[in-house]
Amino acid sequence: MATLSFRTCLLPGLLMAAAAFSIPQFSLGQNPDNTGMNRGDRDGGQTTADRKEEDRADRDLTDRIRRAIAGDRSLSTDAHNVKVIARNGQVTLTGPVRSERERRTVEAKAVEVAGQDRVINELVIKPSK
Repeated sequence: MATLSFRTCLLPGLLMAAAAFSIPQFSLGQNPDNTGMNRGDRDGGQTTADRKEEDRADRDLTDRIRRAIAGDRSLSTDAHNVKVIARNGQVTLTGPVRSERERRTVEAKAVEVAGQDRVINELVIKPSK
């Protein structure tokens, strides 16, 4: 009898969980398409992750900056997903963030790891809707 009760509760619970995960992002007031913000990456001279050289020191530098940014729970998803490109110890930050505070915070984390004169901040503030 206890097994029947467990099964009876399990199915509705699983259905509710599946429904919660199927809600699209845009229904929550967020636009999942970031294509417009990334148009600058199409420029042939633009520094992007796929155009960087494979240097161990640069990869380590990028990883340390990424961990510093990802570890800050006060930052938005946009800020957590900025592009961090290191080339010969010089770091370039690109992509959208939600505010000037986030722009400064992400830059400060990169400067803390790479050094004051080693960071180029090309972050843009995402327009409010």
